[in-house]
Amino acid sequence: MPKRVWILRRLAYFAAVLAAIYLTLCAVGGVVVLEGALHPQRLTVALQETSEDTASRLAPGGLEDAQSAGADGAKLVGWYAKPEPWNGSSVILLHGVGDNREGVAGYANVFLRSGYAVLLPDSRAQGESGGPIATYGLLESEDVRHWSDWLVRRNHSGERTAPAGCMYLFGESMGAAIALQAAATVPGVCAVVAEAPFSSFREIAYERIAQGLGSSVHFSHIAAWPMVNFAFFYARVRYGLDFNQASPERKLALSHVPALLIAGLADRNIPARHSIQIAKFADSSSQLWLVEGAGHTEAASANPAVFERRVVGWFSDHSQKAH
Repeated sequence: MPKRVWILRRLAYFAAVLAAIYLTLCAVGGVVVLEGALHPQRLTVALQETSEDTASRLAPGGLEDAQSAGADGAKLVGWYAKPEPWNGSSVILLHGVGDNREGVAGYANVFLRSGYAVLLPDSRAQGESGGPIATYGLLESEDVRHWSDWLVRRNHSGERTAPAGCMYLFGESMGAAIALQAAATVPGVCAVVAEAPFSSFREIAYERIAQGLGSSVHFSHIAAWPMVNFAFFYARVRYGLDFNQASPERKLALSHVPALLIAGLADRNIPARHSIQIAKFADSSSQLWLVEGAGHTEAASANPAVFERRVVGWFSDHSQKAH
């Protein structure tokens, strides 16, 4: 055998071995990363008394315990408060990954002051809610629909007549992504405020890998393509979930519910490019607010007065049901 042919065969062999090792690492890495994402840490409710004290100054009944169930039977828990006077509308507040309802309790006070009833659920598999895994909007969207039904019944319990107000969704980070997806399926949603949502589960997967590698997202799209696709395949086989459908970008475009998209230009967790991408496919009823100097979910901290005015104003300006 000519030496050149022998060298080429050896190189082809080593290339095949390296490719096999690389694909194996991608497969194992995809499973590990996905399982970590589906099983976020549980943060227990620790400041309930503080939250109750604050709410009691704005709502006669203070915070009430709320309980619902997901379509799969998962026990879902949260807090409810209704101010006096009540304007007839309600806001469901959705927290970020690895957090619980306390993470959005401060926003609840903003809405209570303006006359909105509020519901603060713990997302499935987080806080004190049940459910084996977090699904980043696939199952949570249905959970929000169940919470919406619960909220309508609770708001009108014991009342012969009640104002026919709107249902609004407010979320930050993962909660923002869930809110945008839920708006497509929850009846009667008039508007959404979403701060720092991811554009799709696929895109946030590439984002997280790039952050872990210290590389650009463009590089992770190439280098981690096998890992992400194997993870998505594994999710289908292991859990029966198609994470290609976890897409706030696509769901908002289909729902046509007016959405105020908020992104901090200093956000290094879920960069503003995700909100910008979502806004590209949203219709003209939605708006994008880019906040200078704000990090991840820090728009309220950057300028509390402007944040409250814009967010509450967005809801009050959209008091007619979009679908």
